[in-house]
Amino acid sequence: MSQAVECCCSATEETYHDGEVLSEHEKNVLGHVNVLKNAHPRVYQIVKSFENTTPRLDIQRGLYFTQSMKATVGQPLILRWAKALHHIAENIEVYIDDNQLLAGRIGAQNTRYGILYPEVEGDFYRTFLSNLSSREGNHVILTPEDHKIINEEIGPFWEGKTYHENFTAALPDDIRDFLFLNREGTESRFIVQEQSGYRSSLQWVHDYGTAINRGFAAIRDESQARLDSLDLDNPRNVIEKKPFLEAMVIVCDAIILWAHRHAELARSMAAQETDPVRREELLVIAENCDQVPAYPARNFHQAVQCQWFVQMFSRLEQRTGTTISNGRMDQYLYPLFKQDMENGSLTEERALELLECMWAGMSQFVELYISSQANAFFQGYAHWEAVSIGGQDRNGNDATNELSHLLLKSKREFPSHYPDLAARVHSRTPDSFLADIAETIKFGSGFPKLLNDEEVIPLLVSQGAPMGDALDYSVSGCTEVRMPNRDTYTSGGGMINLAAAIELALNNGRMKKYGDKLLGMETGDPRNMKTWDEFWEAVKVQLNNFMRIIFAVQYVINKERPKHFAQPMASALHALCRKHCMDLHSEHIPEGYEVACSDFVGYSTLIDSLAAVKKHVYEDRDISMDELLAALNADFEGHEKTQELLSHSPAYGNNDPYADSIGKDIDRVLEEYSLAHKDELGFLMQIRYVTVTAHVPNGRVVSATPNGRKAWSPLSEGASAGYSTDAHGPTALLLSNAAVKNRDLIARAGRVLNIKFSPKTLEGKAGTRHLMDFIRTFVDLKLWHVQFNIVNRATLIRAKKEPQKYRNLIVRVAGYSAFFVDLTSDLQDDIINRTEQDNI
Repeated sequence: MSQAVECCCSATEETYHDGEVLSEHEKNVLGHVNVLKNAHPRVYQIVKSFENTTPRLDIQRGLYFTQSMKATVGQPLILRWAKALHHIAENIEVYIDDNQLLAGRIGAQNTRYGILYPEVEGDFYRTFLSNLSSREGNHVILTPEDHKIINEEIGPFWEGKTYHENFTAALPDDIRDFLFLNREGTESRFIVQEQSGYRSSLQWVHDYGTAINRGFAAIRDESQARLDSLDLDNPRNVIEKKPFLEAMVIVCDAIILWAHRHAELARSMAAQETDPVRREELLVIAENCDQVPAYPARNFHQAVQCQWFVQMFSRLEQRTGTTISNGRMDQYLYPLFKQDMENGSLTEERALELLECMWAGMSQFVELYISSQANAFFQGYAHWEAVSIGGQDRNGNDATNELSHLLLKSKREFPSHYPDLAARVHSRTPDSFLADIAETIKFGSGFPKLLNDEEVIPLLVSQGAPMGDALDYSVSGCTEVRMPNRDTYTSGGGMINLAAAIELALNNGRMKKYGDKLLGMETGDPRNMKTWDEFWEAVKVQLNNFMRIIFAVQYVINKERPKHFAQPMASALHALCRKHCMDLHSEHIPEGYEVACSDFVGYSTLIDSLAAVKKHVYEDRDISMDELLAALNADFEGHEKTQELLSHSPAYGNNDPYADSIGKDIDRVLEEYSLAHKDELGFLMQIRYVTVTAHVPNGRVVSATPNGRKAWSPLSEGASAGYSTDAHGPTALLLSNAAVKNRDLIARAGRVLNIKFSPKTLEGKAGTRHLMDFIRTFVDLKLWHVQFNIVNRATLIRAKKEPQKYRNLIVRVAGYSAFFVDLTSDLQDDIINRTEQDNI
């Protein structure tokens, strides 16, 4: 986390070329302008207390969790987890930061911090803890004293007990060898990758409305009443329902206890406070913590406090992939916002201040990954605590309200990449809201990302979701969506390196990175493949083999995870879990929406490579297969003319049917495999093009590819085009995205689409209108996701050369935004090299 310092130079510098238009964010960064300083001085002071700090790893959660788990060996897992949370709630240090209006911090004070999850990552400690401060990207401070406690008190208990160890051991030898470089499964080959080993769950959204409107005391009383009435002659009641209901009582008590400890702290601080204004604020905090989350919130301040308690306690409960999301905040907070605005007890300025106190708290918590693979996938301290705004209500009416607009205003004013903001758009989104979205995008820090109701909702329904729940979906994670009280699938999925498929097909199942080791299927010498159909068949064999492996991996994941993880607080907030007395991590929950996902990296790289082979080797015949293989093996050194010819082949992103039809064929292979094997797997596996930052490490294992890409360089990201290959404007890129969809199949989901505009392209009112029209086109084409970087390429180049000068430059990465200078050099280059669109 970094924030701007006070102004020390003008907002326009001589280093900018004549005529270069800056976004408002670029102006603020270059002029060192902090919009919070005058608008919200309280939040400015909170932010200043931890700006420019390297995150510290706080071990309290890991220590107290381990202590409790040691004492409860042999008991039902959900009961052990609830008792562990109660032990944490009793013992973890509680803080209320100076100037804060919200309580609920879970780690080290006056700095950014992350916490330990030894049940997930305990087997990584011996290998990776010692290099946290020196590793590539995402640096972490771990004190020698804390390191000693991890090694002596925490780590030893988890040896042999972590999910990752048991999952890896459960894999067949050949599949384990395909996934990992070592038997322990701590080093990935980055061909087919599993994503469950470094987190307890996929991204998630809680039913915050239940916590705000009912409170945990009511859930506790309901659980106790059911417990008291159980027929203990029924064995299922004894073995399954009884421990579940006991866990519900314990976890409700735990979060209430934790809140009450904050109330006591606030009162003791108020007793010593000499400033009467701050004393009154502390007393209000104490009153709020007594009320929520135990009982229903009575006003907007209490609703925000309740949400914050749930969000932070959820992080104590488990490592949710990409951090816990915030759901439809403009919906569940709106009734009390409207009540307080109408009775005069709340102003927009005060509402913004309360929300930005939450944003400041989010900015302090960092999701810190220990394993090298996870660290490589989530560069720039990646996070996705998405706040969803807009969209439709459960009856299909537009859901936009005043709070939707206020959240957009807050995103323009709060100079951080926290929180992640996502706007749902649809064919009837009001122009007033769309204009506000466009102005916020033009600001230039990458917010909000957009998800399209016209694609998401029909897909959810076609995959088995009730219409009302589909209409009420929340954005979660990078481009994922969740339906609180309906979604029940939590297992992390796989990731597949698509570019590896063509290298394997060109080398009879081998990759240059791994020498003569047979990794894929032996499809023969490509020089003997006389037709395009033969070559395409070889690539399909490699793709289907990838799918076979990832399905086997997912099967093992689903069997192993319920043995290692429980989620009592999340289960307490889930209607189906409460109804059926089943933990959210159960393999199958009746009435639940169970859809898994696998991510695919290098989509455009594979499309363009196949298009180049098809055109030049099999149609135009101006490059022989021998010449192609020689150029690839030499990484194009001495074969520059061949590289030039290949790199100007038909390419995805230009509304070119030649390339797009190949992309559609690739997607069909993947979707048809998923649909054909869903019954054996037990659920549908969605095909997603969501790479996060994995396209960089995945590229490091792939040698030169037939699209002209040099060896070991990054692959294409998401569903975006390759570097500078989308030469016909942004609308052509949208049309290509639409053209590669197999609309008769339903095994698809999120597709990350990054678009970069120069600020000059969107200048003034005309630019706003053009952007609105572009978004309407995105909606009409029924695409899943789009996000924008509004930044000059020259700014990015200068920021890489002079990082201290651009410390506060925020860019859109992959479903999230981050400080540009916090990214690795490869990822910085990736963002610099993305096509800068200069027309719309």
